[in-house]
Amino acid sequence: MSTATLLAIVIPIVVILILIAAGVWLVKRRRSRRLQEKFGPEYDRAVQSGESRREAERELQAREKRHRDLDLKELSPEERDRYATEWRGTQERFVDHPAQSVDDADRLVTQLMRDRGYPTEGFEQQLRDLSVEHAQTLEHYRDAHEVSLRNENGEATTEELRGAMVRYRTLFDDLLGSGRPPHHESTGHDAA
Repeated sequence: MSTATLLAIVIPIVVILILIAAGVWLVKRRRSRRLQEKFGPEYDRAVQSGESRREAERELQAREKRHRDLDLKELSPEERDRYATEWRGTQERFVDHPAQSVDDADRLVTQLMRDRGYPTEGFEQQLRDLSVEHAQTLEHYRDAHEVSLRNENGEATTEELRGAMVRYRTLFDDLLGSGRPPHHESTGHDAA
């Protein structure tokens, strides 16, 4: 076989392999970018705590799959009003009973999650389930929960309790929503 014939066979094969590799790389890059945009800081947290970026992305995709299988629902306007009223009462009681108000806020957020259709079987699972639609407010929930745990031991200061209420409120408002479809990607918002 001549060199020209061999090159005529090898070069197209190499070009095809390069094109396939580039295509696979682009697909992976798009997937990574989509997950980064959707999960925001939760993406970075998953990558840092995982064995590899690929493993972290698999975990995030598994969260999306589990989330699709949840029977999530939006609240009726009456249910949203009831929750908003209950939140205002919890917030108003903070002045006289800050520790109890933080406990009530934690309970109210968990109850709201349950009524929306989120499983509430454990804090870490709650975080994973919430991360799909509420990634932008998830760090607030982590911080508030940490203060809530310290509150149970009588170790949280009034200022920490106040901060926890603000953080719970951020997730509460995000979960309460305003009638958007259940599987809509949330951008989150800051609430005071």
